[in-house]
Amino acid sequence: STVPIGTARKAYKHIARYHGDNADVVSFPEFLREGNAIQDFMKPDRLVVGTDSKRAEKHMRNLLLPIRVKKVFCGLETAEMVKYASNAFLATKISFINEIANIAEAVGANVDEVAYGMGLDKRIGKSFLKAGIGYGGSCFPKDVKALKHIAGNHRYSFKLLRAVIQVNADQRKLVLTKLQEQLGRLKGKTITVLGLAFKNNTDDVRESASIDIIKQLLQKGAKVVAFDPLAEENARKILTQEGDLVYCDTPEQALLKADAAVIATEWDSFKRLDWKALRSTMTTPFVVDGRNILNPDAMKKFGFTYIGIGK
Repeated sequence: STVPIGTARKAYKHIARYHGDNADVVSFPEFLREGNAIQDFMKPDRLVVGTDSKRAEKHMRNLLLPIRVKKVFCGLETAEMVKYASNAFLATKISFINEIANIAEAVGANVDEVAYGMGLDKRIGKSFLKAGIGYGGSCFPKDVKALKHIAGNHRYSFKLLRAVIQVNADQRKLVLTKLQEQLGRLKGKTITVLGLAFKNNTDDVRESASIDIIKQLLQKGAKVVAFDPLAEENARKILTQEGDLVYCDTPEQALLKADAAVIATEWDSFKRLDWKALRSTMTTPFVVDGRNILNPDAMKKFGFTYIGIGK
């Protein structure tokens, strides 16, 4: 996937020591999303090919000829930089809309409607304008920090990425704040966390906001009851510290006698839950929707205290 800028050139120099001008190296970054890898592989937005060799470029053009998408041929470092820049920009969009969400909440605006209005502008686009509790996974956090580090190695302070990282870290603390504002002290409270993966359609919990939130809750003395349709096994490997943490086989079981529920991953199955019926099974019908996937009006009609992000 992503490699430090300069990796391909180092590889070429190493290989050339043994094979001379007979060797060529190509940087061919992938842009696959977890949970959508097959679709992204079969229908990519673009192909980026980095090489300094006309011979290698000719081979790559012939190899990729049947794939009818836009192709970018460039130098080795440029191709590596495209991957870093792409992920850093997407992470920036997420942090930006989360900052807008926090302002929207303060002034009485709805961030989902703001994002929709913004996204209709072709210069902006609607993707990655979903407010929530921040980005995670194996790519965005790593690549944003790596690009900031690369800049530092060249005596450049990447101020924007520093802010992106800080906003993302702060966003994960919002859930705890919202819970405390409603419940007061969390010690002894039963908090259900729906979702452990960093996003839906994957079992990946690396840099997951949910994991951070659970750790915060346990530190405050809360009892945490967690459910995820795929990621429980991986979460158990990380959440090994002492604390009152249990896992359930169903979301309905996890919500039983809960003082509050936190939606931490945007699984479609959470939208389809019979929330009207679940209200009576909770000690306190209170939901913090960290991914803005539920209908606020419907939840309030069912008798819930509902709090989203930026609404």
